[in-house]
Amino acid sequence: MGPLSSLKVVALDAQGASSAACSFLGSLGAQVLRVLRSRGDNPHHESFAAYAKGDWVDPGQGILGSARWTVAADLKHPAGLEAVIQLAERADILVEGFRPGTAERIGIGPEVCLARNPKLVYLRSTGWGQIGPLSKIAGHDINYIAIAGALDPIGRQGEPPMPPLNLLGDVAGGLHAAFGALAAAFEASHSGKGQVVDAAMLDSAAQFMDVVYLMHAMGAWSLERGTNLMDTGAPFYNVYQTADDKYVAVSAFEPQFYSVLLSNLGLDEQSLPPQMDRKAWPLIRGKIADAFRAKTRDEWASLLENTDACVSPVLSLEEAPNHPHNKARGNFVNVGGLTRPATGPRFSRSEIEARPKSHPSTPESRRQSFLDWGFSETQIDELISVGAIS
Repeated sequence: MGPLSSLKVVALDAQGASSAACSFLGSLGAQVLRVLRSRGDNPHHESFAAYAKGDWVDPGQGILGSARWTVAADLKHPAGLEAVIQLAERADILVEGFRPGTAERIGIGPEVCLARNPKLVYLRSTGWGQIGPLSKIAGHDINYIAIAGALDPIGRQGEPPMPPLNLLGDVAGGLHAAFGALAAAFEASHSGKGQVVDAAMLDSAAQFMDVVYLMHAMGAWSLERGTNLMDTGAPFYNVYQTADDKYVAVSAFEPQFYSVLLSNLGLDEQSLPPQMDRKAWPLIRGKIADAFRAKTRDEWASLLENTDACVSPVLSLEEAPNHPHNKARGNFVNVGGLTRPATGPRFSRSEIEARPKSHPSTPESRRQSFLDWGFSETQIDELISVGAIS
């Protein structure tokens, strides 16, 4: 199912953004086969046994472990390495997230794979990228967005920067990587030539900040966090506490929406300083904050949510799936007793699963995966007998 149902992807023990990229591709129908390293060269080998039983979860990564089949190969065994290269021969995209030089050292770098499959898109999805002084240094989501200049602006005035979960590094970086891989695959479908795609979370975080960098360059964005249009500086783009110690989100940028907001809050716009008077923002913010504290969050939602005041209740993870709009769009689904966000976007003709099912890694499923990718029963038995695959 899905517009990418003919796309075949091999993912080498993908984590972080590389795993997110595979999940995005898989959610739209791509045939994603994850290859775990099954012996001592596997940095996650202690978790492998539990994963094989279906109990293993990528810690803190949510979407990053679903929508793929899993096999395991010993990349230190010549036959295991050759088996993975043969998978790359049959793939449209190969995804690896190792530190630069690791794939080449193992013997499965771009030159080897492209020699066997000239149309292959070799996606290298990492934090720092393939070049630069930090390229071989360990890091995680928060490190990459810090160096990109994306972490510093997030937060309130006078307070430390606030990490935006792992959304701007891992998840956005995965989307950036998947987009790059699809662009290269589209080009390969015309040229017949594959290529290497260097997708770094650092780069994607910087690119996602382009508008903020542009505003700063034009003198419209202050380096002092919490004083700008979209960082809680503006009173009309902010989060306010309500009478029941919950919150509402306000984004009344446009003058006509700002007027609707003030009117419904019982504030006289004519008696307040102009909306874009930055020096008066603290005063206006205080007036709006006092007004919101007069009612509960749900009372304000009932009053304002269906108006052009641009006010929404701030919902918890437990509340969001039950919101009428989310229900109407089917934005959340139940998978194995767990509530998960549904897959998107929506297509007029291509069908996609609301939430692709995770496939437990069992001996039967691993064997079937190799069969589906063109290996014979005899080949599989031989690989198992010599310990090349698990």
